[in-house]
Amino acid sequence: MWRTTRSSHVVRVGSTIMLMVAATMVSVSGHDYGDALSKSILFFEGQRSGKLPPSQRLTWRKDSGLHDGFDKHVDLVGGYYDAGDNVKFNFPMAFSTTMLAWSVIEFGRGMGPDLRKAVDAVRWATDYFLKATSVPGLVYAQVGEPYGDHECWERPEDMDTARTAYAVSAQSPGSEVSAEIAAALAAASLVFKGVNHNYSDLLLSRAKTVFEFADKYRGSYDYSLGSVVCPFYCDFGGYEDELIWAAAWLFRATAAPNYWNYVTENIPTEGGNFAEFGWDTKDAGINVLASKQIVTKDSKYTDIFELNADKFVCSILPESPTKYVSYSPGGLLVKPGGSNLQHATALSFLLIVYANSLNRANRVVQCGSVQATSDRLIQVARAQVDYILGSNPMKMSYMVGYGGKFPQRIHHRGSSLPSLDQHPQHIGCKDGTPYFKSSGPNPNLLTGAVVGGPDIQDRYNDSRVEFVHSEPTTYINAPLVGVLAFLKGRPNP
Repeated sequence: MWRTTRSSHVVRVGSTIMLMVAATMVSVSGHDYGDALSKSILFFEGQRSGKLPPSQRLTWRKDSGLHDGFDKHVDLVGGYYDAGDNVKFNFPMAFSTTMLAWSVIEFGRGMGPDLRKAVDAVRWATDYFLKATSVPGLVYAQVGEPYGDHECWERPEDMDTARTAYAVSAQSPGSEVSAEIAAALAAASLVFKGVNHNYSDLLLSRAKTVFEFADKYRGSYDYSLGSVVCPFYCDFGGYEDELIWAAAWLFRATAAPNYWNYVTENIPTEGGNFAEFGWDTKDAGINVLASKQIVTKDSKYTDIFELNADKFVCSILPESPTKYVSYSPGGLLVKPGGSNLQHATALSFLLIVYANSLNRANRVVQCGSVQATSDRLIQVARAQVDYILGSNPMKMSYMVGYGGKFPQRIHHRGSSLPSLDQHPQHIGCKDGTPYFKSSGPNPNLLTGAVVGGPDIQDRYNDSRVEFVHSEPTTYINAPLVGVLAFLKGRPNP
């Protein structure tokens, strides 16, 4: 029991039901985006693995995973648990890191005193990824036995399941996980460029090395690591998008023409999965990043990126004739698979970033007869955030600790079990079962955690058992950090 599959399946044209109830999606809320921003960053402290620093604010969490990697004679202590379990899945962790870094790059100026904490959140991951890529010819992709872990309900501080470290190599490649780590390191190098020049250089140097490894030894970790990563984080979208994504970030960080050439030579001429973006598929993010950031005289390829980014926008707007997503009656963007709010936050982030590009270029997006301005893109993204924060039919916030009503029984081991301060005795694998089955609220508040969210009819049952709705993840929160930072500095319309 407690085995989870957090899918990110590609949605094809014509496969989505179009619900026009939410077409207007006008925000009328008065949410405190600054408070939500602070809490969305604080959440990452609750997901930390390793030796916690004196500055740890969620003090019910303690040290954990202090021997990670020792089975392979390498230090893999640190990093993040991706969700409510105790496995370190490096593929989604790297994507979350890339998005945290991008949030700081784009919107750090609007974070105020939270900026330092956001940078700390990035570094907690990059310090770990430097360890995971420290052995030449290897990239560590995961720490922990997922099946054994998912059969237990125990605190990360207590876990006694195997902490096996799994790596990809030349003989057993994993281009998607390696390239996503390279993207995370390259993006993070920009975060630290004006803060810690030596650390920034180290991140960028490692990003180049890991990207070369990912590109030279091509193959999916689905096959190299098999059931260890599937069905948990299978790469459904293929590894090619991660390679292009990493090259785009390396170009952003270096301005070296070879990375731009790599992007343009490998980008699908038909646009690929231009409407998809998340831990599995990066296509929409590539188009938005390239059309916004890359300054080149190669107008042919610039036009392709802008065209595909425009098509992405038209796939999201409720009033667009080419909309691919569904909307709940209450206005929530919905796509197939679990942890739906990952789509609401990640796609909203891209809308905000692209809106800024449109504004600077004094341009609009044409979706058939519908014209989308930069303000309209921001309005749609704001509506998704407001829904998450409480402007929804359930009248509840889906961010733990924000607002007067929020999920109390989230699918999260550490939050649902008594802390070491309250229960210093060891809680074994099956000893946590009564806590999992309890109808009582979680004893520890995982402040800032955003859960998977309601169903397409806006219904949410506050239950640990329903993990597709009640489990928080780092890749839900990471893009939300950037959107909240943007909205914090922009008054309600």
